[in-house]
Amino acid sequence: MTPTTAIRRFRIVLGLFIVGLIVSGVTAFPLLPEMKLLAGWLGVGDAVSPAGHDGLTFWILTVKCGLEDMYGQYPWIAYGTDWLAFAHIVIALFFIGPLIKPREARSAIWTGIAACFLVIPLALICGPVRGIPLYWRLIDCSFGVLGSVPLFYCLSLLRDVSPPSEEQR
Repeated sequence: MTPTTAIRRFRIVLGLFIVGLIVSGVTAFPLLPEMKLLAGWLGVGDAVSPAGHDGLTFWILTVKCGLEDMYGQYPWIAYGTDWLAFAHIVIALFFIGPLIKPREARSAIWTGIAACFLVIPLALICGPVRGIPLYWRLIDCSFGVLGSVPLFYCLSLLRDVSPPSEEQR
């Protein structure tokens, strides 16, 4: 592959990764409307309690009802998820430099890969403490694993752009 083709592919893949980070961040703002929509899609939108439900519908209703209670009595707690959304957007900004100058991107890509893999211990350690079901924690872990795939691909494309210097090895 020519260096020009490798850079083009690198920018496309990294650009999609950036968009994914931004979209996942922005979706942390409207949590309650999203949960109401999801409950509606599952046919339990009118339920006022998770009682009598099981599996995924139980969990979706638990989250929806919890958010309704929290927003009703303690709306300031949602400020934490606002910061989560902001953090995703800020993390995406750190990949703008590599998008512009791919040849200097290795350290940012490796940092992104490390962050992806750190999702796994976070989900597996903090999830049980917060009462998150195992299947939900595994979904969270999959985002870390799947997020690393385009970054590893970008790293492999950088080999076609220029060989790593002694410092980068």
